[in-house]
Amino acid sequence: VRLVESGGGLVQAGGSLRLSCAASGSITSIGRMAWYRQAPGKQRELVAIITSTNSANHADSVKGRFTISRNNANRTVYLQMTSLKPEDPAVYYCNAQMLTKGTMAYLTYWGQGTKVTVSS
Repeated sequence: VRLVESGGGLVQAGGSLRLSCAASGSITSIGRMAWYRQAPGKQRELVAIITSTNSANHADSVKGRFTISRNNANRTVYLQMTSLKPEDPAVYYCNAQMLTKGTMAYLTYWGQGTKVTVSS
């Protein structure tokens, strides 16, 4: 079972990026999915979270600029980032609670991260 992020890169301040995270493997069900980020020297922080029924919440620092969404058929969660600011650069991690074949409880999985850099 894997979560693989993509879409990070270098963007100018005020620009946009769209991150994707695809789940693969012997997955029976995916519960809530989320994006976290970790800047150098800082703790990992929650950016946005979305339930299996598409109820979403965003951190105050990104509210109005970032939007989390998901496609359950493709087992993918997205993070549309607009109006990127100098304080947004970080490694962005995908996180999901998944039920896999042979298990009876949702476990939390992490992707490997994708780096976002913002130039001023």
